[in-house]
Amino acid sequence: MSQRLDFYKASPEAIKAMVGLEQRIAKSGLEKSLVELVRLRASQINGCAYCVDTHSADARKAGENERRLATLSVWRETPFFTDRERAALEWTESLTLIADNHVPDHVWEAVQPHFSPEDLTDLTLLIVTINGWNRFAIAFRKLPT
Repeated sequence: MSQRLDFYKASPEAIKAMVGLEQRIAKSGLEKSLVELVRLRASQINGCAYCVDTHSADARKAGENERRLATLSVWRETPFFTDRERAALEWTESLTLIADNHVPDHVWEAVQPHFSPEDLTDLTLLIVTINGWNRFAIAFRKLPT
């Protein structure tokens, strides 16, 4: 497989818009470890090799342990994640697979107690953003280096 298009060079203004979203996420009150878990889980679901590689490395750099990273795809069956992280991961999966489920009420009821309205909005922006990056990387075949 080879890269189809260097989207960074093809449309710097589009990437600047995506970076603007990232800047907002960086200023949010969301914990860095949670941000990386969400990015990694959405990328796993979407099958984005570049983003899985990038965000697993970023999570390690942020101090994430190997056991949690290795079991992220089966987080429901492990005791390694907090209630807040579980709620965020369920929200991530539901929004990433939105065409399949339209974010059912039980998912909302699970996530809402763990986040302030601002943090929930920022979490949603994070999920929207990583899904956008996944689509750029998958569509144009950005490869891990």
